[in-house]
Amino acid sequence: MSGVVVFVGDGLSAGARWEERFGEFEVHNLGVCGDTTDEVIARLDAVVEIDPDAVVLQVGTNDVGWHRSDEYIVRNIETILCTLRKKLPGTRLLIQSVPPREHDAVHVIRSINRHLRQFAPTVKARYLDLWPALADAEGALSAEWSTDSLHLTEAGYVVWLAELRPVLIDMLEHPATLPISTQPA
Repeated sequence: MSGVVVFVGDGLSAGARWEERFGEFEVHNLGVCGDTTDEVIARLDAVVEIDPDAVVLQVGTNDVGWHRSDEYIVRNIETILCTLRKKLPGTRLLIQSVPPREHDAVHVIRSINRHLRQFAPTVKARYLDLWPALADAEGALSAEWSTDSLHLTEAGYVVWLAELRPVLIDMLEHPATLPISTQPA
């Protein structure tokens, strides 16, 4: 299987070494450490220029760190998805949930993710919920996958990859113009 895949988002994507983890694809990692949804919006032209087969979006945790409201974050992510859908109508879109962080952020992140899950189908995007794989029983980022309640360890990236790989492969096996379910088969 081949295809051009763009990963766009914040430092979690930037540090993921997607090129190594998805060697069967032409991968462009446009993750930038510290990026918020505002910065991703500002650089969407770079994604459009590549004209990829798939865009994998992961962003929002830095907005949470800046104490932006869930409404603000959701609106910006919706803007990202709508812009990409308009400018790249044949591209497969995958929005990943905002991953868990420290316990104080659980409520706002759950609210964001609930909205993203509901919005994704309206722009023919697929939604991947990483929360169950990465959160502890209280909803914070599990100490098993992070040493600072924000950044992932290599073990955390392996868990993320195990969730992402089958969804991305499934997406690329189907035409982008067909309705895509919100969960893997």
